[in-house]
Amino acid sequence: MTVRAPYASDPAASRGRRHAEPGGTIRGPRTAFQRDRDRIIHSISFRRLRHKTQVFVAPDGDHFRVRLTHSIEVAQIGRTIARALGLDEDLTEALCLAHDLGHPPFGHAGESGLEQAMATSGGFDHNGHSLRILSRLERSYPGWPGLNLTWETLEGLAKHNGPVYAPGWAMREVDADFPLDLTQRSSLEAQVAAIADDIAYDNHDIDDGLRAGLLEFDQVIQAPLVAHGWARLEGRYAGADRRLLAAELVRGQIGAMVNDVIDETRRRIVAAGIDTASDVRAAPIAMVAFSADLANAEAELKRFMYANLYHHPHQLEIAAACRSVVANLFAAYHADRALMPEEWRASAPEDQPALDRHISDFIAGMTDRYAISRHREICGPVDLPDAF
Repeated sequence: MTVRAPYASDPAASRGRRHAEPGGTIRGPRTAFQRDRDRIIHSISFRRLRHKTQVFVAPDGDHFRVRLTHSIEVAQIGRTIARALGLDEDLTEALCLAHDLGHPPFGHAGESGLEQAMATSGGFDHNGHSLRILSRLERSYPGWPGLNLTWETLEGLAKHNGPVYAPGWAMREVDADFPLDLTQRSSLEAQVAAIADDIAYDNHDIDDGLRAGLLEFDQVIQAPLVAHGWARLEGRYAGADRRLLAAELVRGQIGAMVNDVIDETRRRIVAAGIDTASDVRAAPIAMVAFSADLANAEAELKRFMYANLYHHPHQLEIAAACRSVVANLFAAYHADRALMPEEWRASAPEDQPALDRHISDFIAGMTDRYAISRHREICGPVDLPDAF
């Protein structure tokens, strides 16, 4: 059994939940953070991630990643790092699994479409929307809205990328009801979740880009971080199938990045004199990080991926079409709320910006295929380039 580090989050010392719950073990002997993880896994919002874009919109191929599979991969990497550092694996896993719940259909293209549609009503941001889902929109319990997660899970989701000094309206609402100390740093578990997300998509997007034919193997191995790993493999597996080499390259790169994070985090914890979870939140810098050399190489890899995959002409064409789908749906529902399903129509507020935010909540919850289906029914055909 892993020994809990003194600076780890402790479920027995949790700051609790917004709404009091009966005690006991009627649903099994689980810690507070285990309950949070399980509530997330059993939620409707989590199930919808299987049909939401990671990189490729509504892909025909079953082998491409979607938000659900990405979140599971992030959780695996996060648990590995948390275990090595003596952190709470259950809290780390909960944060990894929930970090993308607020994404609308079509990934960042859909988010851009909602941001524009909501420009006069406070805007849209997927991180704030994750908190809104978990605290307001997800309805599984008769006694309260949301999943009633612990303070530590909500705080970690709010601040996993660092302190928040200018929260959007959705995050402000949650924070006003259950203050999350937004200007402090987050727990080590939340910092692990954030860097596990980077490690996962840095590497798995290479795999999907190669599979889709938007990246070429000889092109990928020119990126400095990838080239370093390729140099180790080239002699060892001379003549091997390049598809297998690509998979081995990605695995090796994930391992190297995980090891680097563990070593650098231990070094920072010692250098900063971190003894408690409170010390982590008061620290002037993040404790979980890449070493300086790897951070530079990882930033260069991101630049390569943006130039060659995320901003590939095919991807940009799809993104423009997806933004139009979101914009058209928002305009249609804004003009005639009777187009919304009965449950959403009946609960629609009359005043602004509440009405626009209600419409945004509905659209943000859509999967890719449901958004496309509704657009065809309400607005007309969807002109998407051929899928992969």
